[in-house]
Amino acid sequence: MNKEFVDVLVIGAGPSGCVSSSYLKKNNVNVKVVEKTKFPRLVVGESLIPRVMDHFDEAGLFPALDKMGFEKKLGARFLRGDEVCIFDFSDKFGEGWDWTWQVPRADFDNTLAQEVINKGIDLEFETEVTDIKFNSTNSITTVINKNGEAKEIHAKFVIDSSGYGRVLPRLLNLEKPSKLSPHSAIFSHVNDINREEGVEGTLISFDIIETEVWLWVIPFSDGNTSVGIVGPTDYIEKLSENGDTTEALRKAISLSDYYVKRFGDVDFLFEPKHLKDYSCSVKKLFGDGFALTGNASEFLDPVFSSGMAFATESGMLAAKLALRQLNGETIDWQKEYSDYILYGVDVFTTYVKEWYTGNLQELFFHRPENEDVKRKICAVLAGYVWNKDNPFVKKHDTVIKNLANLIRMEKEQQ
Repeated sequence: MNKEFVDVLVIGAGPSGCVSSSYLKKNNVNVKVVEKTKFPRLVVGESLIPRVMDHFDEAGLFPALDKMGFEKKLGARFLRGDEVCIFDFSDKFGEGWDWTWQVPRADFDNTLAQEVINKGIDLEFETEVTDIKFNSTNSITTVINKNGEAKEIHAKFVIDSSGYGRVLPRLLNLEKPSKLSPHSAIFSHVNDINREEGVEGTLISFDIIETEVWLWVIPFSDGNTSVGIVGPTDYIEKLSENGDTTEALRKAISLSDYYVKRFGDVDFLFEPKHLKDYSCSVKKLFGDGFALTGNASEFLDPVFSSGMAFATESGMLAAKLALRQLNGETIDWQKEYSDYILYGVDVFTTYVKEWYTGNLQELFFHRPENEDVKRKICAVLAGYVWNKDNPFVKKHDTVIKNLANLIRMEKEQQ
């Protein structure tokens, strides 16, 4: 069997893998990336949040992405009947990027991967990991390419950025159930022929159908728009008795008073995809010789678009720590990696849970708006969930619930 020898093997060429491999290449590390699929490929996660821009910039990937002219995302709009709440990323607590993108992921991820190749990184598409063995921090990974040819890749460290493929969690028995209630989604793209001119046509929106059910609308710069429905798994499955995803998504759109005219009679560009019970978790984020990043570790919920932010945050941090370890430092992976990443996961988990309890929606739609509260929540929605100067980060586990209860008490007294 053929053998290759590298310093770091990255599994997966999505945003997390591209960020980590690009950072390592910038620091003269011999890094190789293997990707199971062929790009471009369809994947969900089309709404980004500003925190990711820090990572693309630091990894040297921002210029290539910026040239693509993706639709700029300056904030987000939440709708509930006649009620409207708009967050503006330029009006938030603390420092950080004021904008990001909303993107067709097939084009976005392919741009990232091609830029990685342009940087001289060895990236192999259609190459699947079938086995891995560790000897302390050294590893031997067996991969098979599209022609059925197997080889061994010997590495001093492995970063698993395999996303929903969850390669190491499967091979090393690290998977565990999510703490979140089971939710599912159905989505597709449309040629947005009824799109209005100006901000209304391009503004990313979340239309609340019921407390736990919402429709996403993500317009792209190419004239297409992603439309998806999210809700408890049993609700999503009841949208079509025979599991017809086209019927289910059409029914979901018909429930939106705001968007039924825009999308009700428009054909889907592909058969809607069903993502069932998408939340996932792992027993640990690292081990001797490896780290899990992005969706290979944790995926929460699409409601606040946190997926790619955790992917790039963990991808960048894993690369930095791996580099230091390769240079002879002893790394406390529990403290410097796992505890750090899981703190951010815990913050966003609270926001996801409180969204579905209705507590966070109570804050979003309360009038008159409390501008100070809104700025602090906006910073969280922008992905700055490690800034403990923000009380809506530091006290995330109590502040939303307490404020929502206070608002309800005030309503009862009126």
